[in-house]
Amino acid sequence: MTGMKLKVGFIGAGAMAGALIRGLLKAGADPGDLLASDINLERLSVVHNQFGIQVSEVNRWVFENSEIVILAVKPQNLEEVLRGLELHNFEAGTFPLVVSIAAGVSVDFIEGLLPSRMPVIRAMPNTPGMIGYGATALALGNCTRMEHEAQARSIFEAIGVVFTVPESQMDAVTGLSGSGPAYGYLIIEALADAGVCVGLPRPIALGLAAQTIAGAAHMVKETGLHPGVLKDQVTSPGGTTIAGLHTLEVGGLRGTLINAVMAATARSRELRG
Repeated sequence: MTGMKLKVGFIGAGAMAGALIRGLLKAGADPGDLLASDINLERLSVVHNQFGIQVSEVNRWVFENSEIVILAVKPQNLEEVLRGLELHNFEAGTFPLVVSIAAGVSVDFIEGLLPSRMPVIRAMPNTPGMIGYGATALALGNCTRMEHEAQARSIFEAIGVVFTVPESQMDAVTGLSGSGPAYGYLIIEALADAGVCVGLPRPIALGLAAQTIAGAAHMVKETGLHPGVLKDQVTSPGGTTIAGLHTLEVGGLRGTLINAVMAATARSRELRG
């Protein structure tokens, strides 16, 4: 949001909305430019007191006072929320950019519930965005322009990295980065268990495992080198690392992870119908 002063409203003030608000404020947004609505008055009180932003129980108020509206409601509630806005009398010149983070709900479906020519973007952030290490994919709607994409990117870059993909690839995004944190947690847990198995105290084993995986990820990002190159740099002939890698290959780790992403992608398609 640096250098981009926009009124951003959130319909739904849950955990991901809170992460985005926190990220935007950290990036320099004015609390007076951020709005939120929610049926949960306790949640509204929390975001108001924590961030100093404007809040309301009325969703329509967010639409009327925002240049960008983030739909941060549960997928099963999205249709009811949009129909309840009664947007048929909105003037075309006052349309905000609508960005949905409702998992599995397509751009076409959202556009069908909104006035024609209203710009819509679908976003798929993941849970590490709550601590500023998110990965978000954007799928652009039929009426979005370059400036709309730039605005959406500026919001989600406040909580991590952003990629733009065709709508047809969003199920694959779900299978990789949406479900991916769980794969990472499982690997960290397994490494920590292994550390305990070979004699390390549990807190030390967990700390070493988590930092090792985090460090490896940062090495890939910061150096720009292929993971295979980095792997080879720590693999000495006849050494400990190649012995461990051989065991992982025999156990099918690589193929299992590929299959996990493929299975999650297929399930995402099934749930979408």
